[in-house]
Amino acid sequence: MTTTAIDPEVVEHVHAVARRARLAARELALLTRSRKDGALHALADAIDAATAEVVAANDEDQRRGRERGLPANLLDRLRLDEDRVHAVAEALRQVAGLPDPVGEVVRGSTLANGLQLRQVRVPMGVVGMIYEARPNVTVDAAGLALKSGNAVILRGGSAAASTNTTLVQVMRDALAAQGLDPEAINLLTEGGHDAGRALMTARGLVDLVIPRGGASLIRTVVTESTVPVIETGVGNVHVYVDAAADTEMAVRILTNSKTHRTSVCNAAESLLVHQDAAGRVLPAIMAELASAGVTVHGDRAMEEYAESAGAAHVAITEEDDDTEFLSLDLSARVVPDLDAAIAHIQEHTSGHTEAIVTSDRAAARRFTAEVDAAAVLVNASTRFTDGGEFGFGAEIGISTQKLHARGPMALPELTTTKWIVEGDGQIR
Repeated sequence: MTTTAIDPEVVEHVHAVARRARLAARELALLTRSRKDGALHALADAIDAATAEVVAANDEDQRRGRERGLPANLLDRLRLDEDRVHAVAEALRQVAGLPDPVGEVVRGSTLANGLQLRQVRVPMGVVGMIYEARPNVTVDAAGLALKSGNAVILRGGSAAASTNTTLVQVMRDALAAQGLDPEAINLLTEGGHDAGRALMTARGLVDLVIPRGGASLIRTVVTESTVPVIETGVGNVHVYVDAAADTEMAVRILTNSKTHRTSVCNAAESLLVHQDAAGRVLPAIMAELASAGVTVHGDRAMEEYAESAGAAHVAITEEDDDTEFLSLDLSARVVPDLDAAIAHIQEHTSGHTEAIVTSDRAAARRFTAEVDAAAVLVNASTRFTDGGEFGFGAEIGISTQKLHARGPMALPELTTTKWIVEGDGQIR
């Protein structure tokens, strides 16, 4: 737990925001689906209409980021051009088209004494989001919270301050124009790191905190928060090419998993290849990695194949096995068998996504049964671990914990349940 005191003025400011958010949440919990969907469409239209304003604000953040020396992967996450602004607006429309989880009956029964029991989904209440330079999360979190009947308090990273401020103001204005309380969407812009710490310790005012970002941010929230946390983890993601893998499929899946977009948590960071497949698949894999500019952090066997293909390579270290590179770097090892691959993954996985390429159904069954991760893929790119790709619409994060939510989190994961018991005078 932290031992540094939080500025009392910051605490009071955050608590005041949370109290207003709780009032807004009570209003949202009563809205019909049509009312919420109409508001989501209004938010999407408002963001589209403000594209130029949002892009201009993002240009300011990009300029400051370059001056501060932000790495390329963070600048990519930070960037919102016209196409990306339209994409985040379209994500709100997709959320509007999804079923409303609020009021869904999870289970129910009638007891022998006539009492009628129903367990139904209800909003969490006030959800806090603490995240880094990802302005798309600002819109995704607001939209998912609104659809699930929750108010949201956002604490974005300073790198995206101008973009987040603009997006939230646009959405708050759109809510007000719909006759809804704009306090349903809040952005903490004051107080620095103390504001985030005040949010994660506002127990009784905030019902849930979700961190989204790098390992340091997530670890801080998990260890310091007194509000319940859903942990979204980093992605030390493996692709294992089995002895029975199809060569063309293995090349395609590994290349897409690693190079499609390097700055995201579902990008592959490690390659494992069965020794019986190495001579067949690695020349083709290394040729593709060389073309894509990937640096292979390999064991001796991997370095030999990389050298032959003209791929950049360095000797692997133990640290590489646990590294989420978020760049054109890849750790790579040849393993003796499936058992060794599973053992290696279990030792080094972050619990996010793991993939096997194989035509051996028995190997695939063992891999999916024994590998402990939020998503385990067979013969598919790791880039599919995503709320949108799973058909959930926008996602609020990918949970690597095992309680309440695991994997891509969307609307149902932003609800809890309550029991409703109806009788006609029964006593115990």
